[in-house]
Amino acid sequence: MYNGILPVYKDRGFTSHDIVFKLRKILKLKKIGHTGTLDPEVAGVLPICIGKATKVSDYIMEMGKTYRATVTLGLSTTTEDQTGEVLERQSVTSNHLTASHVDQILKQFKGTIKQIPPYYSAVKVNGKKLYEYARNNETVERPEREVDIYQIERTSDLRFEDNLCHFDIIVECGKGTYIRTLATDIGRALTLPAHMSQLTRTSSGGFQIDESLTLEDVGRLHEQGSLHQKLFPIEYGLKGLTHIFVDNETMKFKIQHGQKFNKTDFDINITTDVVMVDQQTKQVYAIYEPHPEKNNEIKPKKVFN
Repeated sequence: MYNGILPVYKDRGFTSHDIVFKLRKILKLKKIGHTGTLDPEVAGVLPICIGKATKVSDYIMEMGKTYRATVTLGLSTTTEDQTGEVLERQSVTSNHLTASHVDQILKQFKGTIKQIPPYYSAVKVNGKKLYEYARNNETVERPEREVDIYQIERTSDLRFEDNLCHFDIIVECGKGTYIRTLATDIGRALTLPAHMSQLTRTSSGGFQIDESLTLEDVGRLHEQGSLHQKLFPIEYGLKGLTHIFVDNETMKFKIQHGQKFNKTDFDINITTDVVMVDQQTKQVYAIYEPHPEKNNEIKPKKVFN
């Protein structure tokens, strides 16, 4: 039985659900889940939670992600990426655009920005996913929301081909950011139609693409009995939360049995989720959260037995 987090490399042409399905067959386990969907034509690292680690998938998704993307100027599409139907074309040549101008525009997108998610996305409006509206040729008002861009930088020269301009960027961002939408918004700021023509996720939840395993790697290591060595512990997925280290045996017992505590039982000010960890073994016992009705209490959110 496996329990832990496995960074898997998702190749283009597969959905995130495809990867989970294949891993269930390889490992002969049902309790497997991914930590944030990657579109079929996007490659990169996809952290997979196995066994008890499925309880921490939400916390991994809250952590930052890094992408390498290609922005194409001069052409916009229905999906905001290379898979959609063409909406608008406009000729772009080196006479119209310079690298320094592009860099100045990119600076405008660093920080907390507003995005309107694409129609072809899984964002729900009135209980229905946006792509369902799009497939039925229905229009609906898409909710504007704030996302965080920690870093955005051009990493290639401007490439002018077939009256289009292409350039690569690296983007470090928070949860919920659509790089497709970022590409089209960059084009809009340059007064040009645009789309994202390629995307690779290079890190997610602290896991890097160069430490990710292909499905073939997972199968081989499983057959060899050495896959355990590649699993990251559940604790790794909770490193973004405050840890409380417990050495009192009575308190350990109460935590393992899901009992509530008074906030004054601890030396820190608890205002959000915290992780209860054994002082000696560093084993995670549970995640606690402030009680929604009793301000002086915390209660268990998830217990790892």
